[in-house]
Amino acid sequence: MLRSTFFSALILPFLTNATPVELAARASCTVSTYTDVANVSACTAITIAGQTVPAGQTLALSGLKDGTTVTLSGNIVFATGTHWTGNLFSLSGGKIAFDGKGHTIDGNGAWYWDGQGTNGGVDKPKYTVYLKHSGTFKNVVVKNVPGHAFSVHNPAALTISAVTYDNSAGASLGHNTDGFDVSSSTNLTITGCTIINQDDCIAINDAKNLVFSNNSCTGGHGISIGSIKTGNVVDGVLISNNKVISNQQGLRIKTYADNTNASVSNVVYKDNTVTGATSYGVMIVQDYTNTGETGTATAGITIKNVSFQGTNTVSTVSSATMVKVLCYPGSCTGTWDWSGLKTSGGKKGTNVGGAPITGYTF
Repeated sequence: MLRSTFFSALILPFLTNATPVELAARASCTVSTYTDVANVSACTAITIAGQTVPAGQTLALSGLKDGTTVTLSGNIVFATGTHWTGNLFSLSGGKIAFDGKGHTIDGNGAWYWDGQGTNGGVDKPKYTVYLKHSGTFKNVVVKNVPGHAFSVHNPAALTISAVTYDNSAGASLGHNTDGFDVSSSTNLTITGCTIINQDDCIAINDAKNLVFSNNSCTGGHGISIGSIKTGNVVDGVLISNNKVISNQQGLRIKTYADNTNASVSNVVYKDNTVTGATSYGVMIVQDYTNTGETGTATAGITIKNVSFQGTNTVSTVSSATMVKVLCYPGSCTGTWDWSGLKTSGGKKGTNVGGAPITGYTF
């Protein structure tokens, strides 16, 4: 009994005087293999070591606590050998701070690329990085993605910055290699990123209060709002100070034909530069399908308040159309002040359907 009392008296000061830093250190853990993720939900400081994840497996960190930090200490490579449609890396939880420290997430896309993307051909992982959290995500290189690069579903404020997405190796056979697919998003900022791919640099499908700024988009299908489908709402988008280089389209809004109960509103393009667009500089259409435009706009989705502020310089190749607007009569409404848009290089294009554009002459 005396020994027990003495022992308790000896260790009690160490327990009661433990500093917050010491307690936090006990909540740290390292993910050395993909199976370690099963034990990280209680950790608040997670380090992901460099590793090769087996084929057909997801490196999934889910249900993380608010305030958790996640740091890469090496490169992550996803092995091939299995055709499947799951995600490769996923991160979910509350307010999380992710820092890639300049390391790489490599999806080994060349093994899957067949020119058909996620529309057909062999099964491919749909998303290389799946994010469902708030907080920050920064400083990582993502390359060689089999399908889309990022899927973003942030329930509260999230800032994505200093991300390089390099899919240049897929120039001939990569397809549907979107940069950022955004859905169910609130207060998202994507800034200071470099995207080289074969599809949309960003596809904004369902979002409120989104900022896409100071990014570079090369080789894909441009900065897109859409494809907007039934039930989607996009409201409050600022697209500013981006460089769109050698894309099919520069700046685009596309809504699905024959879809309903959806809307796009309050979109501002400010001080963007588009060079070398090969099909359209600016394209806003209400006739989109996955196999192309039908040529006939439909009335089910509204587009309201689209403006160009500052100086947006859009240049296309000579065979391209500088601006195309195709709306169903009465479905494109509000204020469309395009005085901040300057175009050059290609054919002038048309405004079909009566979008109330001012400050720009076709």
